[in-house]
Amino acid sequence: MFELPRKIIHVDMDAFYASVEQRDRPELRGLPVVVSGPPQSRSVVCTASYEARRYGIHSAMPASQAYRLCPQAIFVAPRFDVYSAISKQIRGIFHQYTDLVEPLALDEAYLDVTNNKMNEPSATRLAMRIKEQIVAETGLSCSAGVSFNKFLAKLASGWKKPSGLTVITPEQAPAFVAQLPIGKFYGVGKATLKKMLECGIKTGADLKSFGREKLHERFGKMGDFFYELASCRDEREVNPSRERKSIGREITLEQDLTDLTDLKRVLQEVCNDVVETLERHHVKGRTVTLKVRYSDFKTITRSKSFSEAIASSQELYNVAVGLLAATEAGQRPLRLIGASVSNFVTSS
Repeated sequence: MFELPRKIIHVDMDAFYASVEQRDRPELRGLPVVVSGPPQSRSVVCTASYEARRYGIHSAMPASQAYRLCPQAIFVAPRFDVYSAISKQIRGIFHQYTDLVEPLALDEAYLDVTNNKMNEPSATRLAMRIKEQIVAETGLSCSAGVSFNKFLAKLASGWKKPSGLTVITPEQAPAFVAQLPIGKFYGVGKATLKKMLECGIKTGADLKSFGREKLHERFGKMGDFFYELASCRDEREVNPSRERKSIGREITLEQDLTDLTDLKRVLQEVCNDVVETLERHHVKGRTVTLKVRYSDFKTITRSKSFSEAIASSQELYNVAVGLLAATEAGQRPLRLIGASVSNFVTSS
């Protein structure tokens, strides 16, 4: 029996944190807003408004660097409790249309609307209604992508930001994927991108023509997955009950760092973000894992477990710094640093 294509929507809020600040403080509208700690602190950028992005400012950039790029930028401290509350409000809107909602973060989610509560056959019309409802109820804009699998829906949502709506039909998909730069493919990070380019793979068309067997030989099981994506196939389902086994944050550094003071500054910001996320999910963890990637793309992790759960960002930072000392940080340049907490217990 012929199975009809699934109908997947990916919704991505536009510059979420910064847009919330501009909504709540009208005097900030139209101005370059950077959500982070003060520029003289060791903070990194959480989000930048589109006005600030024109100056080259982006998330995970040191706040001091953002200030150098745009001294007139307005730096606003993040309010994660507010962002979390708005995220729940938006998620409530999603559930008016379908129960198959898979949040990826506070500001984005997948929706499977193949069978939906509105009995609306057009996923495109549903996406338009969802976008309009989010604006009406929150005053915030989002971008949406509509397609027949998660890979293409997520690509589509980022195609016409901000406030965009892009649809990739089964007929359009092969040409769309064929011209797609390889760095845009799901699962292709910097290390994999380098290997792909070394193989002469620059686009989706190159990826497909390279062949499944050679991709498997070079990239293992991920090679098979990449071939499926290049063939416009992605069987991952929208999973509303996906259980998180760890909560973490990692930052790819703007430039390779050797200086331990700079690395610890970034690590402090990472730990603050991780603990804030843990608190939003009402969990604590007993295992801390540090991840570093050297400039040659070699990646290592160091972990430590405790009988008691980690209670604060300072405690997490202290553990992470201890794990950092068990790496070659400070001697070999790092291109990425991250920390995560797992082995959860429910917090009160």
